[in-house]
Amino acid sequence: MVRNSVRGTVTAVLAAVSLAVTGCTSSAQDDGGKAAPKPRAAAESAMKGGSVGGSGSACALPVTFDLAASWKPEAVQVIEDDALSDLGKQGPVTLVCEIDAKPAGNIGFLRVWTGDRTDDTPRQVLKAFLAADPNAAEATYTDVKAGSLTAAEVGYTVSSELLDEPKKERAFAVPTPSGPVVVHLGGLDSQEHEEMLPAYELAKKSVRLG
Repeated sequence: MVRNSVRGTVTAVLAAVSLAVTGCTSSAQDDGGKAAPKPRAAAESAMKGGSVGGSGSACALPVTFDLAASWKPEAVQVIEDDALSDLGKQGPVTLVCEIDAKPAGNIGFLRVWTGDRTDDTPRQVLKAFLAADPNAAEATYTDVKAGSLTAAEVGYTVSSELLDEPKKERAFAVPTPSGPVVVHLGGLDSQEHEEMLPAYELAKKSVRLG
């Protein structure tokens, strides 16, 4: 079973939509190395409101990064062999933390996923992450720096019969000694996604090991 924050989100309309379309795919396409779409300038302006991942934080993670003001993290536990466990797994990684934007006025989450130790590059991890979602398309990958770490990033869209049109999503992956970490930003729709990009960019800019 997926406990804690995922159990709450599964019962909410937003998370029902979000989790239904984050699962990922063979329809996503490699762009041959072109850069992911550049976030708008406002993405640099998120105000720091704490951090997550370190000792004593809401989520124990292989990395630590800064949170935008009012965003609320909550640890997630995925229980094997439960009917809802598939909602907490995507390709090579498992959901371990949800950071809720609702207290900051938006509808969506930063979700943190971790995987077992691997020799795969961050880009390969992201490709496997998307390959598990049949609704993902128009994927654009780039190799980037996340904090001081070597990383990869992907911008893509997801479609669903619950949505009027495809919506934007984005994720970055970093390697750690214990395995890859994927930080993903969805949103109720593309407008919410754009409004939450500053929090995502803050996380990417500040991520570090430990």
